[in-house]
Amino acid sequence: MSTREKTLEDVLLKEDVLKNNEIVLYNDDVNTFDHVIDTLIYACDHMPEQAEQCAIIVHYKGKCTVKTGAYDDLKPRCSMLLEAGLSAEII
Repeated sequence: MSTREKTLEDVLLKEDVLKNNEIVLYNDDVNTFDHVIDTLIYACDHMPEQAEQCAIIVHYKGKCTVKTGAYDDLKPRCSMLLEAGLSAEII
């Protein structure tokens, strides 16, 4: 195995480890679609279409993974969702 192949393998392994965490958003009877969409755009850097799709999934399925990545990146994003009155957790 060449050094380049070994380095690429290490990078891919690290990427897999970093993607193990996700923010799950839960449905509630309090927040409006517009509020959820605006908050996902702000807190999770969603495009408007992506935020709308997540809001619809949450409404009909009860929950939706809205962001995946490293815990250190997700923690402040999840805090923003919670501070906005949404129900979410990192799993």
